Amino acid sequence: MTSSNPTCPHGIRLSAESRGSLPSCSTMVPHDGDELHELEARLDPRLLRALDLVAPGTALREGIDNIIQARTGGLILVADADEVSFLFSGGIKLDIDYTPALLYQVAKMDGAIVLDSDAKKIRWANVQLMPDPTILSMETGTRHRTAERVSKQTKALVVSISERREVVSIYIEGMKCILQDIPTVLSKANQGLATLEKYRARLDQLSARLSSLEFLGGCTLHDVLTLLQRAELVTRMAAEVERYMIELGTEGRLIEMQLEETVVGVIGERAALVRDYIVVDTEEQIERTIGELTALAHQELLDFGRLAELLGYDRKTSTLDFTVSPRGYRVLSGIPRLPRLVVQKIVHRFGDLEAILNASQEELESVEGVGDARAQEIREGLRRLQEVDIVDRYR
Repeated sequence: MTSSNPTCPHGIRLSAESRGSLPSCSTMVPHDGDELHELEARLDPRLLRALDLVAPGTALREGIDNIIQARTGGLILVADADEVSFLFSGGIKLDIDYTPALLYQVAKMDGAIVLDSDAKKIRWANVQLMPDPTILSMETGTRHRTAERVSKQTKALVVSISERREVVSIYIEGMKCILQDIPTVLSKANQGLATLEKYRARLDQLSARLSSLEFLGGCTLHDVLTLLQRAELVTRMAAEVERYMIELGTEGRLIEMQLEETVVGVIGERAALVRDYIVVDTEEQIERTIGELTALAHQELLDFGRLAELLGYDRKTSTLDFTVSPRGYRVLSGIPRLPRLVVQKIVHRFGDLEAILNASQEELESVEGVGDARAQEIREGLRRLQEVDIVDRYR
């Protein structure tokens, strides 16, 4: 989570030092009243990039803070000026380096302020924007209505600052986000982390239980799908907390550290689980299945029939009675310093976990890339994992 330009819900990073007087996001448009659709909108990469640009600690956020404190209101357009110039009527061309103080000064004029796409330059000031009046807008105020229409007509980020209510709204390609105060979002982020920690604890319990069943040879499809469902829920909850991190800017550094510690290994375990139990074990099919799993609606994720179908089984299969055997990817991934390529060769050589557990030292050595020392490490690693499993069962 170190990228400065977030492009997806997983692995997002934020900006520099914060003034702490403004926002964090809560309300999205468009949505149809469905909470699940709202969550999807809140994790939209375009919105995440926009939030990153106005996060606490950025120079643009400091300028917005100054405008709010001065109660002047403002309309800020962040885009390549050449791409949006067809909307301009009048204005003063500046082409000067951006500073928070200058933004505050030019905001005293009535028109919109145009910054370049990186918010490094103030290109224009006191510009009257003339978007297409036929574009539908649900806003009532002139400034907010203009902002919404401009965002729908172009790909620009538009920031509208209400003069009287001190409300900051950001618009990007028709989506709207109303920023809230930092303590509110920090509280939500902490609540999300607490929920995520509970999800992760349950995931670890289910993972240990499945490992136990795998060693005993009594694993059912229901056990597999339960763990797969929980791993995906943990991933989605982590994405929600990551979004709060972007809104918090540098105020979210502690949240980021806690999040990284909580979700470590989850993505890898989910992928290994799919590899272990998917019917067709090819890279293309595995990649497609994980992509479809990520795209599932929440209600579909709760449907074990749909999850079984993703792995290649009949949707009508009785998951509680249908026994399955792991290939061994997940267990072998628990052995330290064992490269993924070697794991694949071992699985392809023996076929399933039971055969790997029963393999002799010589048989393991015969696998390309293993050799004498690594074969010994694999046997010792499997033995330790089995011992841990036995201890956990009798604890």
